[in-house]
Amino acid sequence: MLKDITLGQFFPGKTPVHRLDPRTKLLLLIVYIVALFLARSYLSYGLVLLFLVGATLLGRIPFKSMTKGLKPMLIFILFTALLNLFYTKGGTLLLDWWIFEIWSEGVKTAFFMVLRIMMLVSGTFLLTYTTSPIALTDGLERLLSPLKKLRVPVHELAMMMSIALRFIPTLIEETDKIISAQKARGADFETGSLMRRAKALIPILVPLFVSAFRRADELATAMECRCYHGGEGRTRLKVLRFATIDLIAFLVGALLLAGVIVLRHFGL
Repeated sequence: MLKDITLGQFFPGKTPVHRLDPRTKLLLLIVYIVALFLARSYLSYGLVLLFLVGATLLGRIPFKSMTKGLKPMLIFILFTALLNLFYTKGGTLLLDWWIFEIWSEGVKTAFFMVLRIMMLVSGTFLLTYTTSPIALTDGLERLLSPLKKLRVPVHELAMMMSIALRFIPTLIEETDKIISAQKARGADFETGSLMRRAKALIPILVPLFVSAFRRADELATAMECRCYHGGEGRTRLKVLRFATIDLIAFLVGALLLAGVIVLRHFGL
């Protein structure tokens, strides 16, 4: 299950999606999320899904990688679907058994909620798959730069977010190694009561925290050895500039948002 978590991974490439400015991709992700939450019908959801599929094909990201990252969230998705299925009433009564009632509106709401969560997670994965951590940091810092006037540590915040995102795959790999090592020593994580399983996680969490703090200390030492002192006066090897492809991407995003708003207005 741990190997199925792909958030934070980056797949290098030279596709149109990879060549987009990171600021463009961050803004398009915001537009995509807004459009996704504004969608209310099959047609509007289909329009947002078409945008996601098109971006995935342009980025040449395997659909297997996109679906693989959804596996760890399967329990959460099913739980959300059941809540909406049994607690949403309206339309035609489809099932009435004991204390359970299933209405047609509940089925529709549960389907849309599952679809929304899956598309939301997939869109976030697409951003990390096609954007390097360094580019993501620069993009976040440039977008949040107006907050510097309010003395907000924009560079430090962007750096912390990108480092945290970058080390997710590393910590997952470290956790998998620790679990394998503990199983080789006879540890059992799959049988017994809930309390026993919780206690069995202690031999995993302790070395994992020790390893995480050691990596953080090594990273801090490496940054100090390279005379890192924050964003003031810092130069960049690659200066961010908007290109024609970014303008086209903004136009597509604007059309997506406008299309969903029009469909919502007319109830389609």
